[in-house]
Amino acid sequence: MREAESGGRRAIWRDGRSVALLMAASLTVMANATISPALPGLERLFHSDPNAAILTRLLVPAPSLMVAIVAPFAGLLADRFGRRHLLLAGVLLFVISGCAGLLLPDLPTIFASRLVLGIAVALVMTAQTALIGDYFEGWRRGAFAGLQVSARNFGGFLFISLAGWIALLSPRAPFAIYALPLVFLPFMWRAIVEPVLAARSRSSSVEGEGKAHRRWVPTFVALVLLQAITNMLFFLMPTQLPFLFDVRGVNSAVMTGTALGVLTLAGGCFALLYARVENGIGFGGVFAVGYGAMACGFLLLILSEAFFSLAGAAMIGGGYALVSPAFVALALGTAPASRRGLAGGLLTASIFIGQFISPLISTPWIENVGYDGVFVGAACLLAAMAMAATVVRLARPALSPSA
Repeated sequence: MREAESGGRRAIWRDGRSVALLMAASLTVMANATISPALPGLERLFHSDPNAAILTRLLVPAPSLMVAIVAPFAGLLADRFGRRHLLLAGVLLFVISGCAGLLLPDLPTIFASRLVLGIAVALVMTAQTALIGDYFEGWRRGAFAGLQVSARNFGGFLFISLAGWIALLSPRAPFAIYALPLVFLPFMWRAIVEPVLAARSRSSSVEGEGKAHRRWVPTFVALVLLQAITNMLFFLMPTQLPFLFDVRGVNSAVMTGTALGVLTLAGGCFALLYARVENGIGFGGVFAVGYGAMACGFLLLILSEAFFSLAGAAMIGGGYALVSPAFVALALGTAPASRRGLAGGLLTASIFIGQFISPLISTPWIENVGYDGVFVGAACLLAAMAMAATVVRLARPALSPSA
């Protein structure tokens, strides 16, 4: 079995479609958190705007609002018309809308460009998730889901670390990073092919399949809600961490870039281990370990020393990277083939709903209890989720990885 898995992983890396999908996956972190190190500088640049404080904080999660709205419809389009063109159009729109912040004159128009960026992300992520379900089966699907999260995190490490340094030149400079996907767009154009399965599903009647898989809906809804909560907590990092460092009097741009770089680098490493961890302890164990690590990470953030802040960021990134592929593997294993586009859209929407509401909940929360109170509260909630996952693991030991 292990030899088969090893050979399968080598086959994944040799498959041009897989490489192209991993390239698309790297856009996810870039979409939101790339400009995070520049937030304090942007707030100072547009200080004359009376809404500068809230608009600046919403620039990071702004794409999430449009993703949450558009992704389910993008999923329906993917099921009806195909995944390939949806993915490629999304990448091109991503470049145009992402770079717009270099030239736009004020915060409201920059915010509008971030909303358009969210439409692009919805197209890319929805099509990508559906293609994972179409291209891979069984344990290979779970293994690729781990590689996808790893690509997101390693891409995030590169993009966010770079943004932290170029933000020292100008708070607008990080918007230039959104032009990088132009480098690999030609390869994606050649490598991504429309799955035969998807075409067959669109051309055939799915009424009988829908009835046969009706039981997938409650399980899928539970996964969507849990993923939204997970991302709401995780997104405290890019939206509130820059201001925590600013309050502490450290170099916010550099320290935020470093901390988020450590977070994504740790996540990339842990995501590579996902398939083996899932194979050893099952989905319940993955959630227990991942949420436990995130809880410990938030507790470390309340310590003012830089070492503990970076260690906490690493634990949060590693824990999040373990639970994220489990959502994809469980959801795609639950949804029928003819509904993978819709499932991918709803799963994508849940990620960004959590991201968008994160600052809306945490900002007034911080005003009442401070950063320490918020991070302790997040740690307690994650610890409770870890304990619940442990109970599920003990009660249902048969809940194991895909065959």
